[in-house]
Amino acid sequence: MKLAYWMYAGPAHIGTLRVSSSFKNVHAIMHAPIGDDYFNVMRSMLERDRNFTPVTISSVDRNVLARGSQEKVVNNITRKDTEETPDLIVLTPTCTSSILQEDLENFVQRAQLDAKGDVMLADVNHYRVNELQAADRTLEQIVQFYIAKARKQGHLPEGKTEKPSVNIIGISSLGFHNHHDCTELKRLMADLGIEVNEVIPEGASVHNLKNLPRAWFNLVPYREIGLMAARYLEQEFGMPYVDITPMGVVETARCIRKIQQVINAQGAEVDYEEYINNQTLYVSQAAWFSRSIDCQNLTGKKAVVFGDNTHAAAMTKILAREMGIHVVLAGTYCKYDEEWFREQVSEYCDEVLISDDNGAIGDAIARIEPSAIFGTQMERHVGKRLSIPCGVIAAPIHVQDFPIGYKPFLGYEGTNQMADLVYNSFTLGMEDHLLEIFGGHDTKEVITRGISADSDLGWNKEAQAELNKVPGFVRGKVKRNTEKFARERGFSEITLEVMYAAKEAVGA
Repeated sequence: MKLAYWMYAGPAHIGTLRVSSSFKNVHAIMHAPIGDDYFNVMRSMLERDRNFTPVTISSVDRNVLARGSQEKVVNNITRKDTEETPDLIVLTPTCTSSILQEDLENFVQRAQLDAKGDVMLADVNHYRVNELQAADRTLEQIVQFYIAKARKQGHLPEGKTEKPSVNIIGISSLGFHNHHDCTELKRLMADLGIEVNEVIPEGASVHNLKNLPRAWFNLVPYREIGLMAARYLEQEFGMPYVDITPMGVVETARCIRKIQQVINAQGAEVDYEEYINNQTLYVSQAAWFSRSIDCQNLTGKKAVVFGDNTHAAAMTKILAREMGIHVVLAGTYCKYDEEWFREQVSEYCDEVLISDDNGAIGDAIARIEPSAIFGTQMERHVGKRLSIPCGVIAAPIHVQDFPIGYKPFLGYEGTNQMADLVYNSFTLGMEDHLLEIFGGHDTKEVITRGISADSDLGWNKEAQAELNKVPGFVRGKVKRNTEKFARERGFSEITLEVMYAAKEAVGA
């Protein structure tokens, strides 16, 4: 473990809580010290949820350390079972409970004797996995639990639905635009004549998990959450799954064609080509917009993309393949899935960065100085300091990235939203310069700042006056190039002569 002041993916228990709180009538007991229960506040604030978050902390304090925590944890489970009457209580370990080496599985078995609902332990290794991996594993575990329970009781339905149907797997609490994406996916499936059998975990009842095998196939829109459950269902019941994220015109069409192939292999006779063509030409504005003069002005501009695997890979393809934008660097913080990411983006970008160190991506952005960034909230902060615009495309995110209005990233409506995000993220024309003239720029003092710290070089009066004449949208770049030139040659002060020499050196 290492100390960090920014984490792209939270600790494992956050992933478990995201999944458990997504289900309907499921309660989580978190065995952790006071202070680890920030999930409740985070979910209430970001999701703007009117209801209390169904998570209770069973706190680790000095009494627990002295006497052990079995009695306290079991009492908390049985108390919540009586008060809330949940269908399932999930006991969530944390790093603290792992350090204490407590037998939480034994606690669960003891609590199950008195509880009326089901009780289970989230089986994740909190030292080896992060939030996303834990969420994926917890969802798979809950699905396995209720499939096994239904099979044991003889309640597992047999056969498929009469019409083609799908399970949408991976829509969860605190997911980036998940609710809007789910609405768009349901609309897409309805257009294709496919019934939605179940959506898990968001809003689902654990009692309905036994119906999952009735669907013709599973759709996993996000690589981070849902793949493990889909692979389990494929192994157990031979259910095919589609894991192509329908984000952007090309990938949405590829996803639909894969769905066509999957359901035709099971006896259906569908042809979605006409639907794809109609949506691409008349519903999605992205294909038309990419050929418009507005978008042509972006051709060849440099961009950096960074985020989770799903959104960073999809955005890289959209920028390079659909909008003609030069992706200099594409990166992800999902180091555990590095091979897949490299395979997806290598042909669409110059450089691939796999790192969960925000300093590394910040330094890379400062080095490249792209025209725009597409990343997380952290890259937005980096962009602010470097005066580079940033479109947020992935978690971790700010409350402003949980829009009240309808803004899906998936499907054909999603293609419109993505085109708007890309176009509006770039600095347009004289925008920055005009803001400066009229005194409307809120980061004027930051424009000349580098990513690390304030300049350690002095500028004389004439050089400073010359720098101030440079338009705001390129001033930061000019200042950084000049200072880099001066440091390499040992100058302690920047004069007009140094500025002109630096300009000659970079060929500007």
